[in-house]
Amino acid sequence: MNTPPTTVALVTLGCARNDVDSEELAGRLEAGGFRLVDDAAEADTVVVNTCGFVEAAKKDSVDTLLAAADYKESGRTQAVVAVGCLAERYGDQLAEALPETDAVLSFDDYTDISDRLRSILAGNKHQPHVPRDRRKLLPLAPADRHSAPAPAVPGHGDQPTTAGQPTGGGQASGAEQPTSGGQPTSAGQAGGAGRLAGGELSAGDARVAGIGSHIPEQLRPTGAARSGEQTDGLKGRFVTGAPEELKIDAPDLATAPASGPRVVRRRLDGGPMAPLKLASGCDRRCAFCAIPMFRGAFMSRRPAEVLREAEWLAENGVRELFLVSENSTSYGKDLGDLRLLETLVGEIAQVPGIIRVRVSYLQPAEMRPTLISAMTSTPGVVPYFDLSFQHASGPLLRRMRRFGDSERFLELIAQVRATAPTAGIRSNVIVGFPGETEEDVDILCDFLSRAGLDAIGVFGYSDEDGTEAETYDGKLDEDTIAARLDRVTRLAEDLTSARAESRIGELLEVLIESTDSTNPGSYDAQSDEDDLDGAELDGVELDGADMGDADMGDADLGEAELDDAELDAAGPDRVGPDGAELDEVELGAAGRRVGLDGVLTAGAGRTGEGRAAHQGPEVDGSTTVTGLPDGVRVGDLVSAKVVASDGVDLIAEFAALVSTPDARPAANLTA
Repeated sequence: MNTPPTTVALVTLGCARNDVDSEELAGRLEAGGFRLVDDAAEADTVVVNTCGFVEAAKKDSVDTLLAAADYKESGRTQAVVAVGCLAERYGDQLAEALPETDAVLSFDDYTDISDRLRSILAGNKHQPHVPRDRRKLLPLAPADRHSAPAPAVPGHGDQPTTAGQPTGGGQASGAEQPTSGGQPTSAGQAGGAGRLAGGELSAGDARVAGIGSHIPEQLRPTGAARSGEQTDGLKGRFVTGAPEELKIDAPDLATAPASGPRVVRRRLDGGPMAPLKLASGCDRRCAFCAIPMFRGAFMSRRPAEVLREAEWLAENGVRELFLVSENSTSYGKDLGDLRLLETLVGEIAQVPGIIRVRVSYLQPAEMRPTLISAMTSTPGVVPYFDLSFQHASGPLLRRMRRFGDSERFLELIAQVRATAPTAGIRSNVIVGFPGETEEDVDILCDFLSRAGLDAIGVFGYSDEDGTEAETYDGKLDEDTIAARLDRVTRLAEDLTSARAESRIGELLEVLIESTDSTNPGSYDAQSDEDDLDGAELDGVELDGADMGDADMGDADLGEAELDDAELDAAGPDRVGPDGAELDEVELGAAGRRVGLDGVLTAGAGRTGEGRAAHQGPEVDGSTTVTGLPDGVRVGDLVSAKVVASDGVDLIAEFAALVSTPDARPAANLTA
């Protein structure tokens, strides 16, 4: 008699980098014999990938762990395990403070995650790690980091053997020895690792919301509150997995060449966009930020590894790649080429099936003309600039251990807009930092009013354990911080709404991520007949408040006039700006062409939602496209004319089909 596979539900909190880490864990767990389920109440183990970014995110993570622990009383759940940034940052302290959690795992446990969970389910008590500064696990000089034995780096796959040392073993001179739960990190063991893609290749903001605010409706317990209401239900993204997807092939570990990049990942989302990690860690020393202490020193992934994963994602239906890291502008500095990103984005954009490459997490102080040029002129790379300004007052920025001021930032924005006038630019700012004056806030508000940003995240300062700013004098009281937060938040909402309104009349290209009804034309990574449900497409994120959600179903577009393109109601042909009938469209850089006859028919009010080039995932608003022909499906790139705005969100009329996904079979979910 066969024993059913042990089940696990994976809940992800925080940023896109955490999403990548969760997909690595999912790949390792599936290849290690676990079955991934979408209902935490039906899981033997619930793994919560926590966020430790700011105080509100830490509280959110703790509340989610407590909600998961409730399933041990009401469901089949036997264990709740904390992983991720909060777990890494606090280790044994979190385990002691939260006995409801059965184990707190370190990043060093990820390679052996399957063995760890089986041990916990068998009743063995896991010894939590003692928190330490992960910056000390790598040499101080960036150029020496890839020749030193590598510590565990989430989202980087399995590190190849270096200088005769097994993965995870040994350590650079003067650096700490990585440990996992009081035990040395497994060296060269295969436990729990998934199928690996090996071989040489020629020449990847924490959201803060109310508890339960993004539990899919179908996963809520009976009687649970709806989104936006307080609930004890478990929030997060849940992994889905059908039994037929469980294909264990661990012996590949022994045959994957040590010299090639190794990718372990299992997609948790069938949508057409996916994050791809470029690097991990950060070498900057911002006074308010604790991330480098638990994410470690900056370390780039090698281009061949990034490209292999990009190819795998494309094979699994991804159309847009969202390149993430703690600091993308530093990519390549530890590989001997600080301008490596300028080359890499173009190579990623040439991966068959990929139509968009979007770069995130850019440091203003490290921006350079060559990078601006690459991001605004490389085919397939969208002109989107996620610039972390944090403030605009020069003296206060120095106190934050950052560079720049209002005028320098405005000059940078002008350089971008001189090359790409409609480029998307977003940023985050902090108010209430120790020593901030009313004059500093005035400077910030003046800068925001002149910058023309598409999205602005506003955060109130809070002390973070172990940071330099925690020791500063000049702390502001909570009421002052709250008042300044409210002032800047309101301004940001007005400014970004005005910026969106200024786009009325523009012809945008929108990647469709959801449609208003299930139809045979919809697809996800596994099937051309499944709709993409539950896409999270939010507005401006301002200290956890969603400032841009809009009910597009109530938008009155009946009076909208389309001057540039109209649908011919008599059939599938379209009319272009010059009045000529358009019977076919070019499909991307590959030069493929497809006739519209027999494929598209004029839609009667069908709508879809997606993102234009200036709109990043989740927090930068979305575009609702009306008048979609019946053949348009999730994953299609369409052009549409903006006819209205609602906050940061846009409403546009369909004009033309630009590109459709390749008709290719989906690859195995674990690379």
